[in-house]
Amino acid sequence: MTGPASATPVGTPPASEAQRRVLTVLVAGQILSGAGLAAGITVGALLAQDMLGSTDLAGLPSALFTAGSALAAVTIGRISQSRGRRPGLAAGYLAGAVGSAGVIAAAVADNPVLLFVALFVYGAGTATNLQARYAGADLAAPAHRARAVSTVLVATTLGGVVGPNLASPTGTLADALGIPTLAGPFLLAGAAYALAALVLAVWLRPDPLLLARSLDLQQQKHTSGDSEETPVRQPGLMLGALTMILTQLVMVAIMTMTPVHMHDHGHGTAASGFVIAVHVGAMYLPSPLTGRLVDRYGRTSIAAASGVTLLAAGITAAAAPDDSVGLLALALALLGLGWNFGLVSGTAMITDAVPLATRAKTQGLVDVSIAIAGATGGLTSGLVVSAAGYPVLALTGGVLALAVLPAIAVTAGSR
Repeated sequence: MTGPASATPVGTPPASEAQRRVLTVLVAGQILSGAGLAAGITVGALLAQDMLGSTDLAGLPSALFTAGSALAAVTIGRISQSRGRRPGLAAGYLAGAVGSAGVIAAAVADNPVLLFVALFVYGAGTATNLQARYAGADLAAPAHRARAVSTVLVATTLGGVVGPNLASPTGTLADALGIPTLAGPFLLAGAAYALAALVLAVWLRPDPLLLARSLDLQQQKHTSGDSEETPVRQPGLMLGALTMILTQLVMVAIMTMTPVHMHDHGHGTAASGFVIAVHVGAMYLPSPLTGRLVDRYGRTSIAAASGVTLLAAGITAAAAPDDSVGLLALALALLGLGWNFGLVSGTAMITDAVPLATRAKTQGLVDVSIAIAGATGGLTSGLVVSAAGYPVLALTGGVLALAVLPAIAVTAGSR
């Protein structure tokens, strides 16, 4: 479907001006979607535990909305490939809003099956939140791609930090509306995702991917087919995907069970909301610095740092006393930072390795793998904690993250 992808709208601004506008609109959308994203992280596992009366399947909500994000990732990738980033991202956020409404309905009806279906649909918001980072890189120069990605990611911080801390107030609002308290944050999620969809649908113009393709075609004509776009290099593609898969699996597994672990040891929703807020802040707030580090010191150096940082997070979480909110917050901050290192460096590798002609579709498929890894981490985390305890989960995850180091060594040796 080359029609919409090859057309350049009349009056399209220069690439630099368009990039500034694109980043501004993406930042606005990410601030809103960050609040929606944080709702499921904060209370999804607790809501399932309350409905089912068991910890064994407390990781299932995280697995479901990350599995839902897998389907959404490939769908958004295909829509973006054929029609551009704007319709793909807007549709994804709208699906996240529908899923949020479904969670509220499930809580009111006390229906676990409906809850799980709704959480699956809700996962589209998570996928879209991540896919937006690629849109930030479409028009960026290769030497500044990581910084462009980081600009989009850091915008999630405001909504992501504010969202968990609104768990208690939205719970109070839910009570007043006759809705179960734990479903309250999904009121915020639904509104936030719907607004994010509206912002992108109305203002993300020109479409960054379609404009990048048009400019690339013009460049090829002027250089007799020689494009500045880096050709596909399989090692970079595979290493970027592996880095993001590992960091997502470890991060989701430990993050999912931390509120449950805290709840089981007497901590309230406010305490777990604070810890998750710190975690989400660490996931996104360091992004500008991470982007500069990736552009300056290279993709693989920061990918290696992600594995080491996640190991430190796992050790800290495993060693934290049950009553120590401070140490758990530190562990979750390190967990978020390690994830950030892996995501920014991995995204830059993927964008470098894939040409514009197939970029959106390939990025969607990579994000499917990332989502499946997250679903695996979420689903197994409850089983591991039930069988062996939270410290074992945290330590195992930290050690697993180190697998990125031999992968980097093998990739370096193959070049």
